[in-house]
Amino acid sequence: MKRSSPRPPAPSLRNIASVAILAATLSASHAADWQHFRPTDWPHFRGTTMDGTTTETLPVEKGSLRELWKTNVGTGSSGAVIAGPHAFTLGNRNGRDTVLCIDARSGRVLWQHEYTAPLDKRMFEGGPAATPTVDGSRLYTLGHQGELHCLDATSGKLLWQHHLQRDFGGIRPQWGYSGSPTVEGQTLLLDVGGKASSTVALDKTTGKLLWQSGSDEAGYASPLVATLEGKRTLLVFKARALVGLDPASGSERFRIPWKTSYDVNSATPLVFGNHVFLSSGYGNGCALFEAKEGRLVERWHNKNLRAHVTSPVHWNGRIFGIDGQAEPRAPLVCLDAATGALLWSQKNISGSVIVAAGKLIVLSERGELLVAPADGDSFRPSLRQQILGGRSWVQPSLANGCLLLRNNQGDLVALDTAP
Repeated sequence: MKRSSPRPPAPSLRNIASVAILAATLSASHAADWQHFRPTDWPHFRGTTMDGTTTETLPVEKGSLRELWKTNVGTGSSGAVIAGPHAFTLGNRNGRDTVLCIDARSGRVLWQHEYTAPLDKRMFEGGPAATPTVDGSRLYTLGHQGELHCLDATSGKLLWQHHLQRDFGGIRPQWGYSGSPTVEGQTLLLDVGGKASSTVALDKTTGKLLWQSGSDEAGYASPLVATLEGKRTLLVFKARALVGLDPASGSERFRIPWKTSYDVNSATPLVFGNHVFLSSGYGNGCALFEAKEGRLVERWHNKNLRAHVTSPVHWNGRIFGIDGQAEPRAPLVCLDAATGALLWSQKNISGSVIVAAGKLIVLSERGELLVAPADGDSFRPSLRQQILGGRSWVQPSLANGCLLLRNNQGDLVALDTAP
């Protein structure tokens, strides 16, 4: 791969001293920065707005982005989150899940936290699949067996932990837990899948159980809190239905039955305005609903987008997503959000997509980065850059001048997007 400047050496994850680096290097002013996110941070799966969009811009239209660093963080399809100058992710190495805090500009490992966990290939590379969530001075991670950890984001110290199966009667879905923990105010929300504990709310500071609700089996999407008709509403895409809950009490407000083969509802619901968009694979299709008088009313339903493992994104009246099963030939499609009509389709992309200031940022399943205008009448990339090998189902993360791209084998690359 050609680079415009020399790449720093890849950081070693086996450096025992790395665990203590952050405590020695963080100043008091840095510690204070953890309490407030900048609008361009990417603290959660799908970003600050939890919809895969950001206002951050890219500095180039053609050519390539400069590589800052590359390392391996362990097998898994867990994405990376970014808060200020730091990035966090999760991978599996030698039968142990490892949570990593990395300096986003240099790639230096600041701390790491490990626990025993099986790789469990599960018909793909295996490892953890849920993206961490950073909130203030705390980091929340979830392993595929249900290992929930709350860590101090500045030091990696374990603050509290739970196990979704042992502590709440959760029933692990066939391919493992993959929905990221979601923070709403003082509450941490989780799709657990237990009987009488399908959705669980914990005090985010102490881990104390606040409420548990329902008996639906868990899905694979991340819980999402959005404002619908002026009310904060928790949306959880369960194994066979979308369930809308009061995030303060867990009481059910509505449900939309949604059956997919093998119960693979994995694409996180997409909310824009008072609209909720759902999609799933195995030929199932997609639908747009509108919140109206406390319920969801279907506006259209078709098979123009069948999102299997990656979540679609909405921008300026258009919906973008990968249509069909997770394999390299699957196309990237663009739908008219108002009607569901197919506007264009680009074959042989697969992978995942986000939108940054009106630009599509696509990481193909084969590890190629593509950047294209989101308002075109077809897919016309102004940048194509091979970044990774292997297979990637991991959504890109973009914040504070750094674009993070990862494959399922755990190779993580940082590209410079600073102006």
